Formats: sequence, C-alpha cells, structure tokens
Amino acid sequence: MNLDDDYANAAYIPNAESFLEYWDEAARNYREAEYTLGRAQLNQPYGVHPDQAFDLFYPSGKPEGLVVFVHGGYWLRFGRRDFSHLAQGATLRDWAVAIPSYPLAPAASIPEITQSIAAAITAAAGRISGPICLVGHSAGGHLVARMGQKDVVFPSVVRDRIRKIIPISPVADLLPLLQTEMNATLKLTATSAKAESPASQPKPDKIDVHVWVGAEERPAFLAQAQLLADRWQASLTIEIAKHHFNVIAGLEDPKSELMAVLLEG
Repeated sequence: MNLDDDYANAAYIPNAESFLEYWDEAARNYREAEYTLGRAQLNQPYGVHPDQAFDLFYPSGKPEGLVVFVHGGYWLRFGRRDFSHLAQGATLRDWAVAIPSYPLAPAASIPEITQSIAAAITAAAGRISGPICLVGHSAGGHLVARMGQKDVVFPSVVRDRIRKIIPISPVADLLPLLQTEMNATLKLTATSAKAESPASQPKPDKIDVHVWVGAEERPAFLAQAQLLADRWQASLTIEIAKHHFNVIAGLEDPKSELMAVLLEG
C-alpha cells in the first residue's frame, strides 16, 4: 500500500503556495525589524554543521522563560528563517523564543536530527533562564514530542526546566512513512521508525503535553494527533477551520488560544 496521498498536504489546501509566500515575507520582515531593534541574536551556532544554528528573539523586557519552536517539512526542507514571525506571539507576552534550524535528510538521519534539536534546546537554555516550553509543527511536532523521551540526551538541569510540550499536527507514528516515496530519502527502517515514534514511547515524566491539530487536516494527521493524545493521555485540541498550513497561525497572536495553552498551563 502506498500512503503518499495520505501524507500530502499542499494538494488539499486551496492556494497552498500563498502560505509559503506569506511565511517568507512575514518571517523576513519580523526578523529584520527585531534585529534592527536589538531584540534578535541571529545565526547562533549549537554544533559544527552549518544548519546547527538558531535565531533567538527577545521580548522588550526581561524574559519570563524560553519558548523553542521547531519547524516541520518532513525533515527534508525549511529552516529557521522561514518561521521567524512565529516568535511574535510569545515575545509580546514577555518570553524569549529560539527557532533552530537542523541538518536535513538525507545528510542527517531522523535519529541524528532528534539529537540536534536536543543540542539546540540546551544551547538556547544557556542564554535564557526560567521555564522552557517546546512547540513544533508536523515533523517539528514529532521532534518536540521526542524531547520528553529518556533516550534523548539532555543535561538534567535543562530537562527539569521543560514545563510544556505542544506537538502541533505531529507525526507521532513513523511506521506509515515506510509506505511513502519520501522514505527513499528518509531511509527509515521498521526498527528506527518504531524507536523514533513518540506514540511508541512512554509519556514524558513531569512535563505537560497538549496535542494540537487542525479540524480540516488530512485524516492521517488527525489520526496521528489522536493516537498520541490517547497513548499519552494528553489533552487534545482540534482547532476549527484550520488546516495543516494555517494551524500554526496562533503562534503569531499573543491573545490566541494556542498561546494561552502554551504559556499559561
């Protein structure tokens, strides 16, 4: 069985390209404005690979804590500069926001990408004190969900600061991806897919998890979100009138329900 269509998003979103154009323009404008105001530290390395770097955005006053946003793209595309604008909701609520890039497949395997994100969070946590909240979209939802697992390498002083994880439209079970053409690049095996599947791992200890997904997403993503929520007995929000590309829009708005769940829980 081929599951390519099940995991195709853009083909089922009207004017999908307009979202990519908006992300590019909004991210560039926000990043440049914040840098001009002295509220952005860009291209901060956390490893030796060129893509092991993050951008750090500050609020106007002292940060109450650190939000880390991890982008999606099926571990194959995008980077930190595509999503700078998603820092806006949290910075307007007095939180600092780190947005990392990470080495992409096929140069990096998904297990290697997972450890890159742990390294990025650790590096950003060294800049900002206080609680840490993690939020990621799609493949990024997978990656932030993995941060709660004991096999992911974290200093205990960083792990103990993680208060909330919100996987948005996560790929929680990687086994179906073995039946997609993208796996020719991802090179998952049944063993690695199971090991990297948050839904196959125990619920994180002492970390609040809230799964988020759009009501108009592909059935596969609704099922993935429900699976993770069920396996981890986590809260689940199915946001009305949202699909895979606009489900992250709430991160721009300090007054959105998504921001309230991320920072107030």
